[in-house]
Amino acid sequence: MAGPGPAAAPPRLALALALLAALAAIKYYRDAEAARQQELALKSLGNEGLFLFSSLDTNKDLYLSPEEFKPIAEKLTGVAAVSESEEEETPDPDGETLSIVAKFQPLLMETMTKSKDGFLGISHVALSGLRNWTAPAAPMSVLLARQFKAFLPPKDNLDLGDPWWIIPSELNIFTGYLSNNRFYPPPPKGKEVIIHKLLSMFHPRPFVRTRFAPQGAVACIQASSSFYYTIAFRIHAEFQLNEPPNFPFWFSPGQFTGYIVLSKDSSHVRDFRLFVPNNRSLNVDMEWLYGASESSNMEVDIGYLPQMELESTGPSVPTVIHDENGNVLDSRDPSGEPIQFVFEEITWQQEIPWQEAAHRLEVAMYPFKKISYLPFTEAFERAQAEKKLVHSILLWGSGRTLRETVLESSPILALLNESFISSWSLVKELEELQSNRENEFYSKLAKLHLEKYNFPVEMIICLPNGTVIHHINANYFLDITSMKPEDVESSIFSFSTNFEDPSTATYLQFLKEGLHRAKPYLQP
Repeated sequence: MAGPGPAAAPPRLALALALLAALAAIKYYRDAEAARQQELALKSLGNEGLFLFSSLDTNKDLYLSPEEFKPIAEKLTGVAAVSESEEEETPDPDGETLSIVAKFQPLLMETMTKSKDGFLGISHVALSGLRNWTAPAAPMSVLLARQFKAFLPPKDNLDLGDPWWIIPSELNIFTGYLSNNRFYPPPPKGKEVIIHKLLSMFHPRPFVRTRFAPQGAVACIQASSSFYYTIAFRIHAEFQLNEPPNFPFWFSPGQFTGYIVLSKDSSHVRDFRLFVPNNRSLNVDMEWLYGASESSNMEVDIGYLPQMELESTGPSVPTVIHDENGNVLDSRDPSGEPIQFVFEEITWQQEIPWQEAAHRLEVAMYPFKKISYLPFTEAFERAQAEKKLVHSILLWGSGRTLRETVLESSPILALLNESFISSWSLVKELEELQSNRENEFYSKLAKLHLEKYNFPVEMIICLPNGTVIHHINANYFLDITSMKPEDVESSIFSFSTNFEDPSTATYLQFLKEGLHRAKPYLQP
């Protein structure tokens, strides 16, 4: 007797189609309802009101939960609620405390690009948060030594220099970035709490996670003894300087770095320092909105921050002093002076240089730094000695897209390592080098580079004597790698079939063309 199997298929198909139609109808209804609610909200609140509401509505459900409303409530009442993660901290009566001082010199306004024309077209209100930030929010703070446990390595058998994430980065080129339309940081959780506390000494609105990758905090062991670690760390964080009714202004230092000398049980902190490096002519990115929506026009600029630093005043000390019988002792000597503690000298059994630890952390944040990007003049000296070409990145700002995509790819890293000496320079640095007549050769190198530069980033290949033999602008590069292969006219930037990623294939072709053009000059 024939089975019923074949005849059952059409009903299943009909059921599946009906289900898909139902899902499509539900989605259509929800989208229409969301659009209707958005329109009602705009009518009720206006552009500026909806802009503020959206900045607080983190889950975009058009309702403000108590947690989402908290920043405004705290602003109106002047009372800051304690986060859940902070409530869990119960001070140890026998624990130690660490005193930390904040040192801050405000951004030099004259280093901003827009200062050259007197900030023409920039409203005073837009820069009010920046201009008014002239001192640290908390010049001094006392923290529990145990709170710094977040800096300890996840396990004891890590080698020196092996990085781990204190706060893992959750963003990459594929996930996109976080919203610009925000004023108040989300409540810190877990290991974010101590970093949030520290950065709050500078400004009341630190964002422990940046809007763009790479975000988070990474660390490694720089030195180890029987009872102590020296932990080197690097943090990517930023600040929101404006509050409603002004539009957001983002202040993003290039990095926070530093070290902590911490006992392996986190009961004692011997030394702590956190700072924004100031050894380059520009070290802060700034972005601010000019409208009441995420798609509003945004201004960008860069500048120089002379000092942003936290430093411990000395080792952590007990809050309560006991004698050998457990009796509480007076914390002052008979003359009324505080008791002076004497700490044993630490003998380090293993240690690596600070520069090596910092480089390991940089590579963890930026994989493209697996090859060295030397200072401009040093790159040419090395190229001359090794008879290689110079692969130079000349840029106005951060070069965010380039460093997170093509420069990270394995084929590019391999070819750069084999055949080039690489350099990464800011336009401002080369302008200063060009105007410095003390070394005519370096001045000429800078001039040859700047002649080929176009905003925002220029990738340049040149001989050790500075002669530019090939270059491509980042905007043009991104344009042609987003085109279909058949639409690319120039054979110089044609696509290769060996790699699926067109940006990698095109950059490889760019580098190989530079090597080809240089052959007559590099023959022995």
